[in-house]
Amino acid sequence: MNDILKSCELCPRRCGADRTKTVGFCGGGALPRLAKAYLHMWEEPCISGTRGSGTVFFSGCSLKCCFCQNYRISAENFGKEISVSRLAEIFLELQDKGAHNINLVSATHYVPQVIETLDLCKGRLNIPVAYNSGGYELPETIEMLRGYVDIFMPDFKYYDSEISEKYSAAKDYFSYASAAIGKMIEIAGKPVYDENGLMKSGVIIRHMVLPSHRKDSEKILRTIAEMYPKDSYLLSLMSQYTPFYKSCEHKEINRRISTYEYEKVAQVAAELGFDGFMQERSSAKEEYTPDFDLSGI
Repeated sequence: MNDILKSCELCPRRCGADRTKTVGFCGGGALPRLAKAYLHMWEEPCISGTRGSGTVFFSGCSLKCCFCQNYRISAENFGKEISVSRLAEIFLELQDKGAHNINLVSATHYVPQVIETLDLCKGRLNIPVAYNSGGYELPETIEMLRGYVDIFMPDFKYYDSEISEKYSAAKDYFSYASAAIGKMIEIAGKPVYDENGLMKSGVIIRHMVLPSHRKDSEKILRTIAEMYPKDSYLLSLMSQYTPFYKSCEHKEINRRISTYEYEKVAQVAAELGFDGFMQERSSAKEEYTPDFDLSGI
C-alpha cells in the first residue's frame, strides 16, 4: 500500500503526492478519513431495501464540484482518521446492524486501504460491497477492485468539457468517466438480484440533471445508450439538485431544476428505453443531506 501512496496516481489528477508524509490533491493521507457510517435509507430501492445500505462516507474528493451537497467532507475534508483494522470493524458492525450491503462513498483515493480492509474481513463479511463515486476515475484503479467490489454506482455528470471544467475543475471528466464506467460494467457484469429484489452485483449509472443544462443531460443519456449494452446497467435519473456550497457564484445553477427541465430529460430517457429509476422532484430537499457527525466511526 505504501508504495502506491508514496507517489499517488489513483485518480485522473495524478498529483504524485507522497501521502505517507502529506495529503494529495484530494485531501487524503495515509490513513482512511471518514465522516459517518450508518444505515442509509435514501439510495435506490434495490440498494437501500428495507433495512438500509451500510454507508461509509470517506472525506476528501478528487473532484471540486461547486455545488456539492457533501462539501463539508468533500471540499473541507471534515472527518476522522482511523486505522484499517477499525475500518474493518465498521464494515462488520454495519453488517451486524442488518445492512444489505457496504456502500463506499467517494473512496477513490482510499482504494488501497479499502482493499486491505476487505482482505481483513474475508470470510466474515458476506454482504455485497458497493463502490459509490463521482465517476472521475482511472480504469486502472477500478481494475484494482476486481474481486472486491460487487456493485458500482458511478455518477456520469457531464458531456461538455467546458461545463465540467467550470463546475468541477475537471475538463477531462467525460473521457475518464466514460472509460471508467465501461470498466465497471466489465467487472460487475449484468445486474443480478436476490429473491427480495436487492442488487447482488451490477452497475447503476447515476445522472443528476442540473438547472439550465438539460441539453447536456440529454447528450449524456444518448451517449450512455450508445456506449454500453442496454442490459448491462441500470440508469438512475436524479432530480435532487439543490444549490449548495459555491453554486451561488453561478447564477444559472443557483436554483433547483424546474419540472419542465426534468420532464424533458426524463422524456429522452423513456424514448431511449432505459431500465432503472426516475427520482421524484420532492427529493430536492436539504434534509436528505446527511449530518456528518462522525457517528459510527
